[in-house]
Amino acid sequence: MLRHWLWGPHSPLGLAVAAITVVADQANKAWMIHVYDIGAKGKVTLTPYFDIVLLWNKGVSYGLLPQDSALGRLGLIGFAFGASLALIVWLARISSPLTAVAIGFIIGGAIGNAIDRMAYGAVADFYAFHAFGLEWYVFNIADVAIVAGVIGLLYDSIFGGHKKAGKPSKM
Repeated sequence: MLRHWLWGPHSPLGLAVAAITVVADQANKAWMIHVYDIGAKGKVTLTPYFDIVLLWNKGVSYGLLPQDSALGRLGLIGFAFGASLALIVWLARISSPLTAVAIGFIIGGAIGNAIDRMAYGAVADFYAFHAFGLEWYVFNIADVAIVAGVIGLLYDSIFGGHKKAGKPSKM
């Protein structure tokens, strides 16, 4: 019975995307922190609108809800894993490969950032876009995966084939 709740036809695809996302995110972070040593380099300008820099984010997206206490960090870690479990349950019920990939990206991004919180006490962010005096937030691969997943879910909810299944046929 539990298997029905946690496993569906697109679960392998979604969980494979999640695993690849976690590996890519954690490998990039390990390389940036321990090999490239971005912390010692400070800001590195790659183009007039793109820099790499190490920023430790103790909050959620855009640095909102910063958590300096151990209890706050545990709360964010628990939320990430709870949300991931809820997404795995959803993944077991979906019928679209695009939705499976999107959910996989979100799960992988959430787990990648939760691993940072467990290992470092904060999420490591590196990539900063800026132009015309506007600065975008500093982000990482996990953040990109989460945004891509949300965009995929929005696309599928608007243009996906599930809308056609419920329409009555014309006689």
